[in-house]
Amino acid sequence: MTDATGVLCLVETDDGGVIDASLRALTFARTLADSSGSPLAAVLVGPGEAGLIEALGAFGVRDVHAITSEELRAYSPTRWARALLGVVEATGVDTVVAAGTDRGNEVMAHVGALTGLAMVANCLSATRTGSSVSLSRQRWGGSLIEDAVLESATALLTVAFDGVQAERAAAPSASTVHEHHPALDASDLDVVVTQWTGRSGGISLAEARVVVGGGRGVGSAEGFGAIDELAQLLGAAVGVSRAVTSLGWRPHNQQVGQTGTRISPDLYLVSGISGATQHLAGCQSAKHVVAINTDPDAPIVARADWAVIGDLNEVIPALVTAIRERNA
Repeated sequence: MTDATGVLCLVETDDGGVIDASLRALTFARTLADSSGSPLAAVLVGPGEAGLIEALGAFGVRDVHAITSEELRAYSPTRWARALLGVVEATGVDTVVAAGTDRGNEVMAHVGALTGLAMVANCLSATRTGSSVSLSRQRWGGSLIEDAVLESATALLTVAFDGVQAERAAAPSASTVHEHHPALDASDLDVVVTQWTGRSGGISLAEARVVVGGGRGVGSAEGFGAIDELAQLLGAAVGVSRAVTSLGWRPHNQQVGQTGTRISPDLYLVSGISGATQHLAGCQSAKHVVAINTDPDAPIVARADWAVIGDLNEVIPALVTAIRERNA
């Protein structure tokens, strides 16, 4: 047993449940807590509903800190950071963990800015010994794994989404809920989300087990009709390259890549994408890749487990027809 005082994990929710990236972060945080014999706690913005508390307990969370403030209904990175910092100060934890999502990284970066503490992103594993945290993390889009030691009174870590698998605790905990009502300053609302469109149904790209991808080679926004149809037949999410979002053919929340969403599906069926470095960084954790491309020397073909060298405008419709016939 060391003098560590606990690990606190920021949990993100969607549609009333904990998102997969946060479940992975909880798994990482539990392993870190076990390494120092310290308790695992979670913090969430919103009421501690029974279903959420039960789900967190299944991952070994002993205490749930629910930040219940009307001022935090709309996402504001600075306000979320100040509220999280309030829980950290109230509980005395020495390690704070969040998922390596856009929101998790943003909030933790703000906590670092407010406190002057270092924030380490894209962690894969960590153990604590006294005041030191030995960790490994992804660098250069996941192409390099760095081993490092963090010396900090309070460690701020985010977890690489595609580097940790979500695993329930061997011994679930009966979580105790603690409500927090932080005092916040109006100046913290300089940046706030005023409208949230979310996704119009379907499967979350980050959590999809099958992703059908399309790039500039699709030719136009209208050309994605066959991609959408194939994705629907496969129960898949649609992912696109940065070039596609830059052209305005598809929304940014469908972008796969280092500057988009990192995916780890069982199958990534991709067509019309050459495979730029930043795109490959986003799909490197896909278990199997099937590439459709006219260029046999394209980087995505070298990454693929199987490749079809041909015109996607012929191959995709043929796939759609074959799947429909099989389903019939």
